[in-house]
Amino acid sequence: MTLRCLLVCCIVAASFALSSCGVKKNSRTSVPPAPIGHSEEGIASWYGHPYHGRRAANGEIYDMEKMTAAHKTLPFETWVRVKNLSNKKTCEVRITDRGPFVAGRIIDLSHAAAQAIDLIGPGTAKVKLTVIKPPKKVKRS
Repeated sequence: MTLRCLLVCCIVAASFALSSCGVKKNSRTSVPPAPIGHSEEGIASWYGHPYHGRRAANGEIYDMEKMTAAHKTLPFETWVRVKNLSNKKTCEVRITDRGPFVAGRIIDLSHAAAQAIDLIGPGTAKVKLTVIKPPKKVKRS
């Protein structure tokens, strides 16, 4: 094998090796804020134990008695008004976590938020979410 051929083989091998060594993208990608007034309808559920006291996706400790919620895509620190469409009760929650991970659901409410709109007994309800305050600074999710 000539020196030139060996050099070409080394360059090709190095380029393959280095192509997978770039900066890894982790799951914390920037999420653009939804504008005030953005809304969606779907099924809400709630979560409490065993998540109470564990770290939420935004890094803070989840307290099921605070007005917080988990959403799949809205940026952390976004405030949304949640309206239970069956009884018209509303609450305002801050997005601090990711979820729900059950097909067809759009938001997981804390115990306190679920209580405020009478969601505890049935466990789920059709709701309308409306963004009322975007985050001051878009945080990574």
